[in-house]
Amino acid sequence: MNDRTSALDSLVFGVDIQSGDVRGDSPSYALVAFDGENVDRDVVSYRKLRRLLDREEPAMLATDNMYELAADKDALVHFLRTIPEATTLVQVTGAERPEPLSRVASRHGVPYGKKPMKEAEAAARLAAANIGYEVSAFGDTTSVKVSRGRSTGKGGWSQDRYTRRIHGSVKRRTREVKDRFQQADLEFEVDVTEKYGGYANAVFTVEAPPGDIPVSEGRSGDTRIEIERERRDGIEFEPLVKRRDHVFVGIDPGTTTAAAVVGLDGSVLDVYSTRTADTADVIEWLIERGRPVLVAADVTPMPETVEKFRRSFDAAAWTPNSDLPVDEKLHRARDTSYENDHQRDALAAALFAFDDHEDQIERISRKVPPDVERGEVIARVIAGEESVEAVLRDIVDDEDEQETGSEHHERELTEDEKEIRRLRTRVERLESHIEDLDDTIEQRDAEIEEYEEKLSEAKREERREARERREVKRLERENNRLERRIDTLEDENEALDEKLERLKRLWKLDHSNFADVDTDGDLVSVKVIEQFTRDAIETADEQFGLAAGDVVYLRDASGAGRSTARRLADIEPRVVLRSGGNLSNVADRILFEHEIPVAPADDVAIQEVDELAVASEVDVEGAIEDWERRAEERRKEQKASMVDQIISEHRAETRSESR
Repeated sequence: MNDRTSALDSLVFGVDIQSGDVRGDSPSYALVAFDGENVDRDVVSYRKLRRLLDREEPAMLATDNMYELAADKDALVHFLRTIPEATTLVQVTGAERPEPLSRVASRHGVPYGKKPMKEAEAAARLAAANIGYEVSAFGDTTSVKVSRGRSTGKGGWSQDRYTRRIHGSVKRRTREVKDRFQQADLEFEVDVTEKYGGYANAVFTVEAPPGDIPVSEGRSGDTRIEIERERRDGIEFEPLVKRRDHVFVGIDPGTTTAAAVVGLDGSVLDVYSTRTADTADVIEWLIERGRPVLVAADVTPMPETVEKFRRSFDAAAWTPNSDLPVDEKLHRARDTSYENDHQRDALAAALFAFDDHEDQIERISRKVPPDVERGEVIARVIAGEESVEAVLRDIVDDEDEQETGSEHHERELTEDEKEIRRLRTRVERLESHIEDLDDTIEQRDAEIEEYEEKLSEAKREERREARERREVKRLERENNRLERRIDTLEDENEALDEKLERLKRLWKLDHSNFADVDTDGDLVSVKVIEQFTRDAIETADEQFGLAAGDVVYLRDASGAGRSTARRLADIEPRVVLRSGGNLSNVADRILFEHEIPVAPADDVAIQEVDELAVASEVDVEGAIEDWERRAEERRKEQKASMVDQIISEHRAETRSESR
């Protein structure tokens, strides 16, 4: 490779297999180095190709098939990891399903031949024109590992001091790396493994490619730094230049300008609306999303603002026979989300325009060969009103001239140069629009000043009225609140009066004062437990105390288990009155074994005031006597059952002995 004057910003390598196979021992490559003007050709081995890549660091390494450089996916990932970071591997024939190189070269007017050196040159020229896909296996995240550069050894009298020194060195080096990342304003995370005396290692995950990492890989004293890019799940392809397809555009002008972009297949690509952006901003937004073939409006005739957009793109115009009804616009745009009515109107215009041209687009597509760009033909037929045959003849003639052209012909423009020329033409049109807009702006500014004065006066009056309305509403809310408060207090007062009358008859269940309440000696205090659970028993015990000989009222007696029943039995209540469900078999058996009387609460008249309750002594005694009668019958039944069981067991033993 000789020294050269570069016409590009950088150098491009194009390669193709000359002989052998990458899966074999010694493949050779046809190598072309292209800088935009000069072409250097050579046949090199795989090793020499790698040395030239490391030395020259070309911007792109172009090929028609990436697997001419690696045997399989793993080998390709290794190849991508080892080439210079400044070098991009480009497959010029496409992504996952590449086209023949001859077709791609013909489509873009690049000289092509079947010999490996000609194919390598075609690949280099295509990549230099930004045609093809970047092949990548790594993301923009890099792992930087700081670790020990020496082994801590197997032991010895100074082993601890030696290990502490190495771990301390790793910790210091980690801090230095962290400071450099912070100075470089890089985003990162760090995972540290602490060991005796410092760190065993530290792994930084940095949001940057290796070229932006301000530290270098290698060993230094007691520490080592390893740098590795994050690998993606598979091989990914990214176009060198994003493609701008031909599209239909719908415009809805007004105070809010809306635009919609629809592809030539009828798919909705994007919608947009703005109250602040001018015409140039909307045009720039449209340019970023495609090349308009047709500009449509939802009313007829086409508004002047929409006509200006159409002239900016030299596009065809479309308007309906009459203004589109709202219900038809809603129905046509029903499958697409939009933010407001302006976006809906622009979208409906573009979609109705596509509906009108759908059959024509299908007829054109059937006539276009596979190797010709369909969108270009459709654009020239619809916008230029040319026939399909004439457009195809023109395209074929252009390709023939490119293949057989002589020295006096002009150099074929690259896609970027064609795009620049188109953009310059549009800029000239926009500048002419700007002059018209400047005059309009002056008139609008004068009107705006007048309206702003009226608006300021109206706002002052509105603010004054709003303050008065807010004050009236505040006073009304305060009055309503006070009235509701009065009603609430009156209700509470009535309830307290009733409670006071009841409290006069039922004193708080304090044993020291209970005799004063029970003047007739016919009342007994009742301790209420809400549920037959340990928590409810403990709560009742904390509130008013549970003691032996108390009358306990279980408001809900269901669901108790063995431990809960034992907890209640340990208190040794005089009687347990139950309601709200039956006792479980386990709880009933445990209370019976502890000789705790259990009776239905319906048999005893209980009077309650909040947590206070009393019952008639006569009713309580009667409930206990009923339980004792039932308990005696139950004991007899148990004894009879036990005797029957003993007799049955004895008979069974006698029969077994007789056998």
